[in-house]
Amino acid sequence: MSRISEPDDLFSVGDAIDASPPASAAAIARHFDSARLTQARQLAGLTKKELSELVGVSAAAVGQYESGTRPGPEVLIAIADRLGYPIAFFQIETRSYQRSKAVSFTEQVWELIYALERRVVLPHVDLPGFAGGEITPGTSLPTDPIQAARALRQHWGLGTGPISHLVRILEVHGIVVVHAPADGDFRTVDAFSTSRLPRPFVVISRDRTIDVYRHRFTSAHELGHLVLHADAIPGDPGQERDADAFAAEFLTPRDSVVPVLPTRVNFTSFAELQRAWGVSISSLIYRCREVGLYTDTIAQRAYQRLNQIKLEPEPVEGFPGEQPSLLRKGFDLATDHGLTLTALADELRWPVSRVRQLLGTTDQRPALNLVVGGRENEESPPSQASTRPRHLRAASEDHARRGAR
Repeated sequence: MSRISEPDDLFSVGDAIDASPPASAAAIARHFDSARLTQARQLAGLTKKELSELVGVSAAAVGQYESGTRPGPEVLIAIADRLGYPIAFFQIETRSYQRSKAVSFTEQVWELIYALERRVVLPHVDLPGFAGGEITPGTSLPTDPIQAARALRQHWGLGTGPISHLVRILEVHGIVVVHAPADGDFRTVDAFSTSRLPRPFVVISRDRTIDVYRHRFTSAHELGHLVLHADAIPGDPGQERDADAFAAEFLTPRDSVVPVLPTRVNFTSFAELQRAWGVSISSLIYRCREVGLYTDTIAQRAYQRLNQIKLEPEPVEGFPGEQPSLLRKGFDLATDHGLTLTALADELRWPVSRVRQLLGTTDQRPALNLVVGGRENEESPPSQASTRPRHLRAASEDHARRGAR
C-alpha cells in the first residue's frame, strides 16, 4: 500500500488533485503508473480492445500505455472516467517495481518460515475466512468493517476493552508480522498485507516504528485488509476507508470508548486515554467528531492545538508487545535442538547477514580492535608498519586487564 489515511488525515479540506482537473491530469500523466491501468482494466473485466473502444483510442495504444507509454491528459481523464477511478489512482506513488520488491520480500520471509516450521510448530492460523492461502470475505465475518471488527474481537476473546499488545496478539493467532528493511524503496510503502501465502502476512515500514500509536493503527488497518478484502487494491479509496473504519473499531470499540471521551477538548484527558487505549490523540479527536461530541470547527481547532503542542513520538522499541518476535522465537527454539544461524543460512543459500536481518536478531559477537604490544592501536593509522607482533583481543578484555594492574 502506498499510503494509509490516519484519522488526522481525514480532515483535509478539499482535494488538490480535483481542484484543477486539467493541470492535475497533466501532472499525473507525467507520473503515470502503467501497472495500475492493467490492474483497473482487469478488475473491470475489460479487454484492451474493449477499453480502447470506450476511450476512443486503438487497442495498440492501450497496450502501449500498459507497457509504460504515458497517455495524454485528455486520454487519461477518459480512462479514469470509463474505469470508474479518480485520476489520482493512476499516479505513481509506489512504483510497480517497488510493489514487486515488496512481494519478493514476503516470499523470502516465507522461505524462512518454511525452514523453521520443519523444526518447530508455530501458532495455528486462526483468522476467520482464511484457508490455504486464500481469504473468503463474508463467509465467517461480516463484510461491514465495524461489524467485522466486533466479530473478530469476540472470536479472539478480546472483550471490549483496550488491547494491550496488538502485534503479539496477531502473532499468537498465526499472523506473521515483520518490519520491512530500512531500504529507500520501502519508504513509499507504509505497510502492506497479503493472504496469498500459507500464512497471512503484515509487513510494516521501519518509518512506522518511530511512533507506537501509528504502528498499532497501521497493524490494525492491515488486519482489516486481511479479513475484508481477498485482493486488496493498492490505494483503492473504498478499501482504505473500510480498513480505517475496521482499525478504529477494533482498537477503540465505540460502545466502550464513547462514554470516556471528553465532551470538551482536554489534552490531559486525551493523553490519559492515549495511554489506556493505545491510540493517538488525533484518533481520539476524530472519534469525538465522529460520534457527535465535537463539531467540525471544534475538531479542527483541536487538531491545530495538537499540532502546536508537538508531542514527541514514542518509539515501538519501548513496547515489547508491539515488536514482531514470532520468527526470532521460533529460531531460538530451534537452536535448542541444534540449529545454528550458519546452518540455516546454508540451507536457505542466503548470506548469514540476511537471515539475521529477517529474524530481527543482532550480531552479538564482541567488537575487536587491533592492539600492539598489549595496548590498543587507536592513535596510529592502519598504514603505519610496526615491528612488534600483532594479535587480536576483545577490547573489553584488554581494558579489564589494564585495570587490574
